[in-house]
Amino acid sequence: MQNTARIFVAGHRGMVGSAIVRRLQSAGYTNVITRSRQELDLLNQQAVHDFLRAERPDYLFIAAAKVGGIHANNTYRADFLYQNLVIEANLIHGAHLADVQRLMFLGSSCIYPKLAPQPLKEEYLLTGPLEPTNEPYAIAKIAGIKLAEAYNQQYGRQYTSAMPTNLYGPNDNYDLNNSHVLPALIRKAHEAKQRGDAELVVWGTGTPLREFLYADDLADACVFLMERGYDGPLINVGCGTDVSIRELAERVVRVVGFEGRLTFDTSKPDGTPRKLMDVSQLTALGWRPRVDLDEGIALAYRDFLQRHGNA
Repeated sequence: MQNTARIFVAGHRGMVGSAIVRRLQSAGYTNVITRSRQELDLLNQQAVHDFLRAERPDYLFIAAAKVGGIHANNTYRADFLYQNLVIEANLIHGAHLADVQRLMFLGSSCIYPKLAPQPLKEEYLLTGPLEPTNEPYAIAKIAGIKLAEAYNQQYGRQYTSAMPTNLYGPNDNYDLNNSHVLPALIRKAHEAKQRGDAELVVWGTGTPLREFLYADDLADACVFLMERGYDGPLINVGCGTDVSIRELAERVVRVVGFEGRLTFDTSKPDGTPRKLMDVSQLTALGWRPRVDLDEGIALAYRDFLQRHGNA
């Protein structure tokens, strides 16, 4: 990518999109294009197509999506399926109409079957049933992957898809009804500390294993792939190691400074037993993450305090 290339980051105010913008700017890219939701409604097909035809970006990162944790995914199933399908279809088809040759679609590790062998290889896509609690979101992401592939096959585009593992970092969502496990734990531990609670209740049994990647590491991987002209099939992005939810909670309370005990509400769902990404394809290309989990939790907690500490 040339430093003067026109690069549109869809979803730049979210955790992933803002990380990609930071990474591009730090690398000296001077023509990064962004639009807020108020400026461009990605659910509006005509508005998206008109915008892409007018701006004609050279590169497009699709980091825009409706996201949330188990509760949100399982409660707002129609919203997650419909809105994500529309956003990705508007952007991918609109990019084609505007003759955008290079595009990266950001997916999710939930695209893989619930009981797929571990670690999750890219080839496991569509080999078994999905985790029911986030099936609508997963189906939408799979559709985005296949849509990108179809434009490559039919029109010779270079549209690729990156599948990140569980993400966290600056600009994360800390709403307890809609957030993912790590930001939810940060908020719950902070509030329990502020109240002087004797215990912190964590959803589920604590036994599921999860992999976590700092958002700025994902952004680095995305720019790495785009700069090197990667145009292969979907590729996993992660760190290649995982921890139990119990261990994650222990790390979070240690960073936050909560001194009470941890208890687990086994009436709440665990979700998929394990989700560890096979990142051998990305590793073979020469990329490695830089931020380890303890450092990342500390950085995320600092971001939480800056944005929500007085709430």
